[in-house]
Amino acid sequence: MVNAAKVTREPFGSLPEAQRRLLLELGPRWNDDIVGHRKIVIDCYTPLVAAAPRNEAGVRRDLAYGASPRQTLDLFEPADGVADAANAGARADGLRDAVLFVHGGAFVRGSKSVNGEIYDNVCHWFANQGVVALNVEYRLADEAPYPGGAEDVADAIAYVRSHAQAWRIDPSRIFLIGHSAGGAHAAACLFDPALAARVAQSDIAGLVLISARLFADVDPRNPNAGPVRAYFGDDGALYAARSPLTHAARSDVPLLIAVAEFENRFLDRYGAQFFVDVLRHRGVPPRFIQMRGHNHTSIVAHFNSGEAYLGGEILRFMASVAR
Repeated sequence: MVNAAKVTREPFGSLPEAQRRLLLELGPRWNDDIVGHRKIVIDCYTPLVAAAPRNEAGVRRDLAYGASPRQTLDLFEPADGVADAANAGARADGLRDAVLFVHGGAFVRGSKSVNGEIYDNVCHWFANQGVVALNVEYRLADEAPYPGGAEDVADAIAYVRSHAQAWRIDPSRIFLIGHSAGGAHAAACLFDPALAARVAQSDIAGLVLISARLFADVDPRNPNAGPVRAYFGDDGALYAARSPLTHAARSDVPLLIAVAEFENRFLDRYGAQFFVDVLRHRGVPPRFIQMRGHNHTSIVAHFNSGEAYLGGEILRFMASVAR
């Protein structure tokens, strides 16, 4: 079920034509001005997702899973009668799938709700499909350098699991989705040996990495080299050991990797390498999606706008995971 008025699979197809052309044109120039281009994308999508259907009565804000003001999450519950699309209908036991979404921000900035719409739109879309969605905030590099962000995601998972019965969540059907730096933290939870004691592999039914930074690098061509150093530390000799890409063989959790055609430099490369390394380990490929036309921000900003290809692929991935 997709509840937006206009449903499309075309990149930016839900936007007015002038905005669609604008975003298609800036894609090849994305890395020339990431901050400025990000603002353009958010400005284009904000009014569209603000007008999209949602269950405001089912949203609970700033639930604390830790002591820091940033250790909070928002709960988005489906409206009564909305079937869980990942399970192809309502379940006799009344339990629902859940997704935890972890936003990006280059380790040093960002919030779970940029302007009251982005990234709430991701969770509203999943709630519209009958899936309980959690929007996770976490501490930034200045307060919690490596592995602090990943530890926060692990604590958020534990918090959600402890409330699964109250929120009618199937504890065996909790999926983790991370975008950008949030993808690094999500991947670290399940692949980094430093986090092995924090999250059991069985705690998460599946992992979705969207435009994730899976390797810590401070290459001068990396526009976020400074933030990477702020989170992972000044000792470059430690970067490989602290990168999820190094530990691709440590987890067998079902995996979907999505990248945009126009990424923050190197993120598409790291996503493809992670796919190859996981394939070598498992012998069975994880799912891999490239969102043609999209950029590092629009790959999540488009959720609940009427363009539903990536969301639909994630639901199919969830449905494919054995119960």
